[in-house]
Amino acid sequence: MRDFTDKVALVTGASTGIGEAIAQQLLARGAKVVITARNQQRLAAAAQRLDPTAEMLFPLMMDARDPQSVQRAVEQTQAHFGPLHLLVNNAGITGPRGVPLDQYPVEDWHGVIATDLSGTFYGMKYGLPAIVAAGGGAVVNLSAVNGVVGIAGIAPYTAAKHGIIGLTRAAALEFANSGVRINAVGPGYVDTPSMKALSAQVREKMAAAHPMGRMATCEEVAKTVVFLLSADSSFTTGAFYSIDGGYSAQ
Repeated sequence: MRDFTDKVALVTGASTGIGEAIAQQLLARGAKVVITARNQQRLAAAAQRLDPTAEMLFPLMMDARDPQSVQRAVEQTQAHFGPLHLLVNNAGITGPRGVPLDQYPVEDWHGVIATDLSGTFYGMKYGLPAIVAAGGGAVVNLSAVNGVVGIAGIAPYTAAKHGIIGLTRAAALEFANSGVRINAVGPGYVDTPSMKALSAQVREKMAAAHPMGRMATCEEVAKTVVFLLSADSSFTTGAFYSIDGGYSAQ
């Protein structure tokens, strides 16, 4: 895979899990990376793990639910490292699990949609003009296997992830002649730190949901994202890549 020397990337929700793994892959290939999160302590810890020298990485507090916060993050990225070339909209929350739609708290619905779907919209609204001004680049939005199937008990999360795919495809068409490629990925269950905190029984059930019989690693998801950001996928835009071990093929 080609490297990202002289490229600047912004990865949201990158204080742990998939976001951190994406930042790590980009750094390993020479990119300068800005990572964002809402939790300052976790953000600082991730920055220390990823780049203790702070030469190639800049941690930035950002709230994906707040358009002004997202706009500031794009502006601060440019001020710190220069023109923005790559954007990964990874920030997201699942919300309450196992709750029927008619019993789902309205405030939690708004929280999931604001973080996952609106946060992705804000990222592209403010990030895309910056990437165009830099001469072009790529965007990857994190959907999920829930973006193409229905999963009971997490209706808002499922709706948001479906919406991200539609948003990705519409944006890809709008910017196809502007030098920016925009794609989405859909992981199944991923063996993130939060997953590792679950009971062995729950983890086994999640792993068994995939025909491959296991969960994805954060690195596996990150490598697909980095491929879509790279020039190796130069004729790919408006696409959705499943990273789900066969889950959505069932």
